[in-house]
This record gives sequence, structure tokens and C-alpha cells, in this order.
Amino acid sequence: MPHIARFDLACGLPLLVERHDTAGSAALTWLLPVGSSCDPPGQVGASTCLAEWLWRGAGEFDSRGLSDALDRCGVQRSSHVSARHLSLTATLIGDRLAEALPILASIVRRPRFEDAAFEAVRDLTLQTLAGLRDEHQQRAMLLARQHHFPEPFNRSGYGEQADVQALAPEQARQVWRQWARPGGSILGLAGNVDGPSVAKQLDALLSGWSGAATEAKAQAWPEPRLHHEQEEIGQVHIAIAAPAPADPDRESILQRVATAVLSGGMSGRLFTEVREKRSLCYSVHASYAAGRDFGALFAYSGTTAERAQETLDVLLAELERLHQGVDQAEFDRAVIGLKSRLVMQGESTSARASSIGHDLYNRGRARTLDEMRGELDAVRLEDVNAYLEARSAGPFTIVTLGPKALARG
Repeated sequence: MPHIARFDLACGLPLLVERHDTAGSAALTWLLPVGSSCDPPGQVGASTCLAEWLWRGAGEFDSRGLSDALDRCGVQRSSHVSARHLSLTATLIGDRLAEALPILASIVRRPRFEDAAFEAVRDLTLQTLAGLRDEHQQRAMLLARQHHFPEPFNRSGYGEQADVQALAPEQARQVWRQWARPGGSILGLAGNVDGPSVAKQLDALLSGWSGAATEAKAQAWPEPRLHHEQEEIGQVHIAIAAPAPADPDRESILQRVATAVLSGGMSGRLFTEVREKRSLCYSVHASYAAGRDFGALFAYSGTTAERAQETLDVLLAELERLHQGVDQAEFDRAVIGLKSRLVMQGESTSARASSIGHDLYNRGRARTLDEMRGELDAVRLEDVNAYLEARSAGPFTIVTLGPKALARG
């Protein structure tokens, strides 16, 4: 079975390698401590621009040359900004990894960040922000996060329009220089690769990279309440956030099972009670977001204006009813569903590279799939029900987006 090896590189970057001998691909996730929480006041969106600007030239390559070099190696790549990290991901055929690593390392160590490319990067960021106006479900969920979490961890990875419009290239460069350090970064790699060889190559490529980023600090938590965003649209979008355990907490696995009972497909409580039985909405689901320091349970429903108030009332009632406990059939379905997701994750090197990297950040160590399956196997129905009984539902942060404000029953 695959195991995870850790290599602490000379620069201070931890490298995690999960070797899959039968995999044809290799995937890496590079977590850099340049998330949206690092953006200075008045520059929220600097990290978002940096995530795109990085691909516009590095080292010896201009923008076109960098794209061509990565394409010659068959690298499928992307970048993403969360509150904590700017993530670079790459997936390719395993035997091309040694050829691709110098290019990927140059993106982190020697990004060109040319003024001539910045205007296009800023325009693309603004276009994405403008597109959110029509993505009402996504916007409702982002607003729930904004009103639920403390500053600066309540920010989205999209930035703020006014800040992005006013952002100067040198301001973005300064954010990168301050935060893009090996101390605080994590590199996860999965596939049919040789860990010691990769570590040796990266030690040479990252020579001279030094320093550690200081983490942003959470401000006061906002008071949970109902927020309404006026929109003259035909639907109403409801997003709810409630406190939940952080990822390292021993109760996080119990919350995962409970959330799967609530929203584990078409047999989940929300789909059954809110959509199937009452036909209140066209979409309803819940998810558990577990971070290193705190977690949250999120729920969403999209409905018509006429059914919106009843939908909110029933949705809240189901979130509260969950704490009365679950039955054996619900528990069994939830655990089987979670195990199925683990099987599918094990078949994806990109999913595993991301998982082990985030595990190290959240928990201080990376878990194999066998360990994660073992954690699920150890959970009993009475454990979940005792956990739910000891916790209260809420307090709820509620966001509604539509033509008319709703009331909290």
C-alpha cells in the first residue's frame, strides 16, 4: 500500500511524497502562504492577481515561452487562492516530472512579474469578479463565509473590486516578497516517483530560498445574525453557516458522518425533507469545511420567492433536528458514502497530493488512505449521537439573496 515519506529540504520546505507504483501520472500541490488573509488593507485581491501573474513568465521564459515549456512536458496546471494559501497544482506523466520540476521551481523562485503583463492580469481578475454577479448561489455562499468568519479569514479568493482596480504592480510584488517563503510553504507529491531523487533535485533548484512567513491573525468573531442582499431576481438563495470542529479535533470525523447524514446524496435528510417531500426548492445541500483552527457547517438552498420563507424555516428545523440523533440506516449510508469518496480519492494522484499537503498544514502530519479508512471504521453510531446531543445547533449566520428579506423564525 502507498506510504508517505517526508523530506525536509535545506531551504526549510517540507516535501511529502506518496508513492503509487502503479500510477502513470504524478501530481503536485504547492501550498504557498500567500492567501487572501495576507492581502494588506486596501489591497484585497493582491494574492488573486499574483496567482494569475505567476504564469505570465518566470526565469528564462516569457509568458508564451513558459506556457510552451509546460505544454512540452504535458503539465496540466492551475492556481487557486484560499484564505490561507495560494496553491499551485500540476499533473503530468510521471516520467516527465524531472524535466518539469525546474520550470515549476522557477515560477516560485523567479517569477518575472512584468508590468506589461499586469494590466491583463488585473482585467481578468475584474472580469471574474463581475461574473460573480450572475453566479447567485456561489455569491450567497461567499457572503455566508464573509459574515460568519473573522477578518481576515472571511475573505474570498476573488478579491474586492475597488481594491483590485486601484492595485499597483509593485504593491502586488511586495505581497509576494513578504509572504512567499519556504517556511510556511508545503509541497505534496503523489504518483510513481522516487522521493529521494525528487528531494535531491529540489534541494538544488531551491538553493538560496530562505525565510519564513508570519501568519495573519484572526480578529474578533462577528455576531451571528441574518443578512439580506437585495437582488431583483426570480429566485431566492439561502446560505447558512454554523460553528463546527476544526480539522485536528477528534470530533471532526463525527461531524463528517453527521454532515453526510444531512446531505449525503438523494437519501440525505435535506434532499428528502426539503425537496422531495415538500417540493420547496430546486437545490439543497450541506457541507462541512474543516480548517486548522476552526470549522464550519454550511447549508444552501435555492428556491422561489413564494416558497423562500418556508424553505428557510424547514432548513433551519432540519439543522436543529439533526442534534436529536441519527438512526442506524442513516449512519450506515453515511459511512459507506464517505468510504466511497476515499476510494475515488485514492485513484487520483492530484487528489492525494492535495490531501497530504493540507493534512500536514491542518494536522501537523499527513495521513494515508488506510489511516483515514481506519478512522471511519472506528466510528460507532453511539459516538455520533453522543456528539450531536452534546452540541447545540447554531448559532446560525444566515444570508438571503433575492427580492425580499426573510425572517428568522
